[in-house]
Parts: sequence; C-alpha cells; structure tokens
Amino acid sequence: MDKRLKIALLAGGDSSEREIALNSAQQIAAALDSAKYDVKVIDLHYRNMTYTAPDGTEWEVDKNDFSLTVAGEKTLFEYALIIIHGTPGEDGKLQGYLDMMGIPYSSCSQTSSTITFDKISTKRAVAGRGINLAREIFICKGDKVDPQAIVDELGLPIFVKPNASGSSFGVTKVTSVDQIDAAIEAAFAESDQVLIEECIVGREFGCGVVVTEEKEILLPITEIISKRDFFDYEAKYTEGLSDEITPAQISDEIKAKLNRMTLEAYRACRCSGIVRIDFIVTEAGEPYLIEINSIPGMSSGSIVPKQVREAGMTLGELYDIVIEDSLKRFR
Repeated sequence: MDKRLKIALLAGGDSSEREIALNSAQQIAAALDSAKYDVKVIDLHYRNMTYTAPDGTEWEVDKNDFSLTVAGEKTLFEYALIIIHGTPGEDGKLQGYLDMMGIPYSSCSQTSSTITFDKISTKRAVAGRGINLAREIFICKGDKVDPQAIVDELGLPIFVKPNASGSSFGVTKVTSVDQIDAAIEAAFAESDQVLIEECIVGREFGCGVVVTEEKEILLPITEIISKRDFFDYEAKYTEGLSDEITPAQISDEIKAKLNRMTLEAYRACRCSGIVRIDFIVTEAGEPYLIEINSIPGMSSGSIVPKQVREAGMTLGELYDIVIEDSLKRFR
C-alpha cells in the first residue's frame, strides 16, 4: 500500500501571473521527495482543476471531495501545495475552499492571504509596529481624481499600483503630472482599487522567511538591482535586465533592521509558509516596506530558490519543513 502523502500541487490560476506559476510548479514538483510524496500537478483555471497525465490525457479533479480519478483509479488528496500567484491562490479564495474541505495547505490562511494580497490592508496591518511605510493616496473606481492635488501631496516621482496584483503588472512610475491619468487607467485594468505612493529612493531587497512552531528561518537577503527604471515585470522575468545579489552586501545594522521588520510584518499579517517581503532601504539606512508576497515565485530564475541554495538547503528540504509544520497546524 502506498503510504506517501497525496499532494495536489495547485498551479496556474486566473491572473496575469498564470504562466509564472506553472513554471514554478514544475520546479517544485521536481524538488519534492518522491519517496515521501505522491505529487500531482493540478492546473487550476477559472472553475476547472485539471491533471494532465504523462500520456497527455486530461482528467478533472472532483471538487466535491477534492479527489482525482485517472483511468478508474481514485486518489483522495490529503494536502494542497499552492503555487498560484494572484487570484485565486494568493488572495484567499482557494484557501477558503480548502478550509471547507478540511484539506491542509502550504500557504498563508484565507485571512492572511486576503490581507497580504491587498496592499492597503497590508499597510494598515503593519502600521504602528516600527515598520516604515511610504505615504499614499488610495482611490477606487468612480472616485474623482485631481492629478495636480496628488502631486502637491506626494511630490514626484510617484508609483501608481493596482491595489491587488503581483509581478508589477499595471505598475507605473510617474514622473510628470500629465502621466497620472494613463497610469491610473493601467492600474485599474488589474484591480478595482489603486494605490498611489510617494517614491522612496534607495536600494531594493527581497527577504525570504519561514516561521514554524519550532523555529524562524530567515533566508539570506537578496539585493535587487534593476537595469530598468524600476523592478517591473520585464526586469523580473527577462534574463539580463536585473542583477540579484545573494547574499546582499549590506552592513550588520541594515541586515538586523531588515530581519526585524521581516519577522514583524510576517507576524502582524499572520503569515505562514514561505513568504518573501520586499523593502527599499534609503541612503540613511532606513528600510521601507514595499509589499508582502505570500506565494513568491519558485521558478529557476526566482529570488527565493537562490536564497535557499545560498542557505545550504534544497527546495525539497525547505518544503519538507513547511509541509510538516502545516500538517501540525491543521491537526
């Protein structure tokens, strides 16, 4: 009898980050220990959860009991490893379904995912905890916008961002007042709310972290040096458009500040699993929170896998820790 943990590795999703998630899933599937886990990669796209067998045939997951039947053989999944960026894996929707089904999973909870995916909610959750935050203006569809009033309050340049999106889709760095309307329109294409923030000038860093019942794992910090105007989608996923230095060449003082704020943000937002938290550090050595990535990229070119290797671990070993901890939490 096969006693391996039956895992549905849920990938894909419905957002602009779909292909990124599918690439990440292949890397994770290859890293997991096949002696411990029976892993099936499930492509979740809108209402469908599809498994593609090695012979190319497709089989649908039965969402009534979270099972998969292939050629008459039924598998009841016991665990969900979520690697979906954007909706429905990073905004809490999928976690809500899994909670109802009683299926343990690898990521943040439904509540935590909802908070971390929504940028303004993230800022409200960490406020007052010694974490520096950029000044912002928050607007919803239908709100009247006065571009000059925005510049008067926040100055230039500014960043216009979808409130709920990832991989910098819909993000614009605005350098003149006449660019604001178009930037807001681009952000609204990705989200129903828009966050406009002052530009914090400095060096960008990504901080990978996992906190379990037994320990805190602070991965080596990565400095992100974009060869574009900022670390946008092209810089993130096009080879040669950014340099990612791991471990970052920073003072012990800045490292300590980043580690403290990383743990504080992780706990304030009630995170679990593998999370990457990004900061800008000013010339004065003060970190400012950019965002929390509750399901960071895990493709070969992504930041967290590089941090894991620098820490002397494999992705498989890190996911062993995450899976064991999440199974304990769900018992």
